[in-house]
Amino acid sequence: MPKPGKTGFTRVISATVYSWAGLKATFKHEAAFRQELLLCIVLAPVALRVAHTGVERALLIGSLFLVLMVELLNSAVEAAVDRISDEHHELAGRAKDIGSAAVFVSLLNAAVVWALVLT
Repeated sequence: MPKPGKTGFTRVISATVYSWAGLKATFKHEAAFRQELLLCIVLAPVALRVAHTGVERALLIGSLFLVLMVELLNSAVEAAVDRISDEHHELAGRAKDIGSAAVFVSLLNAAVVWALVLT
């Protein structure tokens, strides 16, 4: 049974508003996101300039967007864990560490993609 609520175009507009609010909140509260966004702003034009094919451009820019997506998810995990409790808990620490590891892997992925495309 479908969930009651907004449907159609109204739902799309609401989802866009919520997504924009999430981007603004992450930009405001997460230094790592701001740094990674700056990296994307600097490297995306470089990708357009150095890539020879559309596939190369897609790989280079896609790897940058992947870093931002994983950082958004990591920030969401951290915010949810922090909301639950201020005290240290092994599982809360593990959740945060795993989120951080996901960001690290996405950065490694970007580095590997860039290295492979540019060599």
